[in-house]
Amino acid sequence: MADKALIVVDVQNDFCPGGALGVAGGDEIVPMINGLIGRFEHVVLTQDWHPAGHSSFASSHPGKNPFEMIAMPYGAQTLWPDHCVQGSAGADFHPALEWTRAELLIRKGFRAQIDSYSAFFENDRRTPTGLSGYLRDRGIKKVTLCGLATDFCVAFSALDAVAQGFSTTVVLDACRGIDLNGSLHAMVTRMRDAGVELN
Repeated sequence: MADKALIVVDVQNDFCPGGALGVAGGDEIVPMINGLIGRFEHVVLTQDWHPAGHSSFASSHPGKNPFEMIAMPYGAQTLWPDHCVQGSAGADFHPALEWTRAELLIRKGFRAQIDSYSAFFENDRRTPTGLSGYLRDRGIKKVTLCGLATDFCVAFSALDAVAQGFSTTVVLDACRGIDLNGSLHAMVTRMRDAGVELN
């Protein structure tokens, strides 16, 4: 298992039922993720970590509503309800998540003018988080992903992992999706076509 890492994506209060951007069943996957954490020598967590007034928040764009699309300098951007604001209870990990075994925490979305879905790159597809180098320096060749949400942060992370040369698996049972206008089917298809193993 020394060459394998588990990447747990955004299991935070705001993405669980009752949160600002709650994913249906998002809290149901926590026991399964805890079981996965116990089986991996290397565990990495990601945490959405937005400053107040982030450019991806609909509230930052007068007259716009959550889930509308706008053009940003780096491309199309879905607008979201305010969520995972730095230091807020919503940004905290789900209280039942056994996250203390994580050896690395990747915070994303902290740059005010650019959103970040992937654990590997910001949404401009050019600004790296440093995760690839971290994994390579430790001899890790295979990554397994789980968490929230299947069709956004998990999928973009998995696609980038494959593109970076890692053997990549997504445990779908340990993920839940938003499914915005058919995004769940579309992103599962994209992952499969890219060579991601879906379990």
